[in-house]
Amino acid sequence: MAGNIQEKAQYHLSNLDKELSKYPALDNFEKQTSVPKVYVVLGLAVLYFFLVFFNIGSEFLVNTAGFALPAYYSLEALFSVTPTDDIQWLTYWIVYASLTVVESLVNAAYWFPFYWTFKFVFIMYMALPQTNGAAVVFRSVIEPVFARFFSKGSASEGLKSAADKASKNL
Repeated sequence: MAGNIQEKAQYHLSNLDKELSKYPALDNFEKQTSVPKVYVVLGLAVLYFFLVFFNIGSEFLVNTAGFALPAYYSLEALFSVTPTDDIQWLTYWIVYASLTVVESLVNAAYWFPFYWTFKFVFIMYMALPQTNGAAVVFRSVIEPVFARFFSKGSASEGLKSAADKASKNL
């Protein structure tokens, strides 16, 4: 059993090493320091999570994670020819903006213990292309609330008719 766990860990470490080999800066760092790039990246990831978990600069770190990785993928999507990744990242930014608005309205960091840790995990769930979490959140939370405004033609028509109805009721 212990050998099986070690084999699995070694397998995942070797896969991560292959992925990290795509970045010449990490290869140069490994050659200069003789520290395997896998250990450096995993150590930095553990340090990052440790700082977020113990609330040491966590707001900055979580918001950086919420912007940096998705911004990179969004730029990559803009330069690609397929619209699928554009939709994925537009969906992410809509969900992230909604989360930010709700977060500021309820002062979530004050009311919920370990808020930044949960937000970090949630942002990673939404941002990583493997999970496609932003689409799940969008379809289950945001779309049911706002779909009625966008069902007829363009978005501006639906919002204009809702605003007209609201102003007539005043």
